[in-house]
Amino acid sequence: MTQFGRAAYGLKDESTGRRMANLEQAKERLGSALKALEQTALPLAEARSESAKQAGLIIELSEERERLLARLAELEDEARSVAAVSEEIESRLDGAIAEIRTALGR
Repeated sequence: MTQFGRAAYGLKDESTGRRMANLEQAKERLGSALKALEQTALPLAEARSESAKQAGLIIELSEERERLLARLAELEDEARSVAAVSEEIESRLDGAIAEIRTALGR
């Protein structure tokens, strides 16, 4: 039996058995590590996708903000013009009332 070795007769060498056990343990550790990596990577990939969506939304909101600021500036200018016209009308009405009172003798 020793002439061909133990493997020739279907018998496993003790060191081969240990190597197989070590290999099996390494396989299990690798499987566990891959599973942990997937559990970590999946949320990261989802977060990156969500981040890209949020970046697009930020750009849209920034553009809308700029449009709204421009519109606000236009409305402020218009409000100043209306206030100036209102003051002019008030002044003219005060003058007209004063003329009417003078004409009526008050």
